[in-house]
Amino acid sequence: MASKFSILVTDNISRTGLQPLRKNDHFELVEINDSSSTDFFDALTNADGLVVRSATKVGPDMLAGALNLKVVGRAGVGVDNIDLDAATERGIAVLNAPEGNTVSAAELTLALMLSVVRRVPGADASVRRGEWDRGRFKGAELRGRTLGLVGAGRVGREVAQRCRAFGMRVVVHDPYLTDERAKELRADRADLGAVLESADVLSLHVPLTDDTRGMINQETISRMKKSAFIVNVSRGEVIDEEALAVALNEGRIAGAALDVYANEPLEDDSPLRGAPGVVLTPHLGASTLEAQELVATEISEAVRDALLEGDLSHALNAPGFGGVALLKFGPVFDLGRRLGLLACALARGGIKGIEVRYSGESEEVLSPLTAHVLMGLLKNIIGARSINLVSAGYLARQRGIDIALAHLSRRTDYSEFVEVIVKAEGEDLRLAGALLGDMHPRVVRIRDYHVDIVPDGTLIVLRNQDVPGVIGRVGTLLGAHSINIAEYHQARLTMGGDALAAIAVDGKVDSTVRDALMELQEVSAAVVIRLS
Repeated sequence: MASKFSILVTDNISRTGLQPLRKNDHFELVEINDSSSTDFFDALTNADGLVVRSATKVGPDMLAGALNLKVVGRAGVGVDNIDLDAATERGIAVLNAPEGNTVSAAELTLALMLSVVRRVPGADASVRRGEWDRGRFKGAELRGRTLGLVGAGRVGREVAQRCRAFGMRVVVHDPYLTDERAKELRADRADLGAVLESADVLSLHVPLTDDTRGMINQETISRMKKSAFIVNVSRGEVIDEEALAVALNEGRIAGAALDVYANEPLEDDSPLRGAPGVVLTPHLGASTLEAQELVATEISEAVRDALLEGDLSHALNAPGFGGVALLKFGPVFDLGRRLGLLACALARGGIKGIEVRYSGESEEVLSPLTAHVLMGLLKNIIGARSINLVSAGYLARQRGIDIALAHLSRRTDYSEFVEVIVKAEGEDLRLAGALLGDMHPRVVRIRDYHVDIVPDGTLIVLRNQDVPGVIGRVGTLLGAHSINIAEYHQARLTMGGDALAAIAVDGKVDSTVRDALMELQEVSAAVVIRLS
C-alpha cells in the first residue's frame, strides 16, 4: 500500500470520535495534546492533516513549518483560532464541523436563558449562605414573551424551536433568511432595530465578521427594553463587554447570560465579573459528551474524505463539493481546468481578468468550476505544486487578476456548457467547452471560431490562411516528424480568409516541430498546448 497520510491530533479530541481515521488503513494518527511542545512541531513538519479544537492557535508561523500540510480540521464550528488567509495562501483547506454541537449549544442557550430570567445562580448562592429570601429572586416567565433571535443558522433554528415550546413569540433578524424559511420557523422577520426594540430576550447566534463585531454596544443596548435580557453563546466579540457591564450596573438592562468572551479565559479584572444580573459560564457550548464525540466524528470524516476523495464540502476557504455531487460534476470541473490551460497558452500579453460563464444544471457548480479554470490558467505560470482548489482564487487576485462569475440559463444544444473569457493586454480571448451526453468533453469555440475537438493529450492551434492544400501540408509536416494526428478541425469565418486549425495529436510536440510549422507560408501562428 502507498504511504499513509499522517494526521496530527491535539487539544484532547474525543478518541471515540477519531474512529473514522483510526480504523482506516490510509491514515496514521499522531496524538500530542501540548501544541507548544517540540514533539508537536516535529510531527507537524511531516503531517498531511492537523485536527484541533479551540486551544491551539494555527497562525502563519505554525503553518510555515507545516511543509506537507493539506488540511486543518477544527472539531467545532468557529475557526477564530485559525488564520484563514495564511492557510489559503498556502493552499491548505480549513475544515470545520458545524453540525456536531448544534443541539448542545441550543440547549445551553435555553439553560442560560432560564437561569438569568429566573435568577437561579443568585438564588443558589443565597441558599448556600444560609439565607431564605424568596422575595429577592422574583423572576419572569418565558411564556408570552418575545425572543429576539439574531442569526437563524443551525443553532439559532434549534433555539427558536425550543423557545416556541415555552410559548414565546419569535422575531428574527438574519439577512440570509428567506421568507419561506422564516415561515417554516414560525418566526417574524425584522430588521435588527425592530428585533432589539421588541425583544424580551435577545439571543445571539452569529459568526464573528466585520459586520457583527461589537454589534451589541452602547447604542444598540439603549434601544432595548430595560426589562430585557441578553444571551450570547456565539462569539464574545459581538458584544462590547464594557458597554454591557455599564448598562447592567446602571439598570438599563435587566440581565445577561454569557458563555463566550472577547478574551478567554475571562480576565480577572473584567467589569462583567462584578456586574449585577449576569450569568457567566466558561465556554460550555460544546461541552457535552455527545457533542464532543459528534464534532470529533464529523471532522474526522471530513478530513478523511478531503484527503482520500478531494471532498472539500466542509472547507471554509475553498469552493466545496463532495460525495455524489463531486462524482457527478467531475467531468465539468476537468473541462474547466483544460479550458484554463488552453486560455493560458493562447492569451496575448499579461492577464488582467477572467470571467467564467456556466450554463448547466446547478448554480453551485460555478464557484468550484471557476477554481478549476484558475488552476489550469495559472498552472504554467506559478507551477502545479503551488496551486490547488484552495489557493487558486487567492493567487489569481494576488497577481491582479479580476475574477467574475456568471450562471446562464440552460442551453438546448448542450447539457453542460462552459465559457471562459480572458481579458489580456493584447486581446479579449473567448473559449468555450461543452459536455456531450454529460460525460464527453469538447472544445467548441476558440476566439471567434467554432470547433469540435476533444481536449486531451497535445493540442496544436494554428492561425493560417484558408487556401487549398494547407491541411495536406500541415499533415505531411507532422507525419515527417512521426506525429500522429488524432483529430484535425479547420474553422473559418469567410472563404479564403483567416482560418483556425485545432489539431489533436498523439505524444509530445517539441519546439522544432513548432518552428517548422511557422515556416509554412500559410501559417501565421502556432501554439502547442499539453492538456493531459
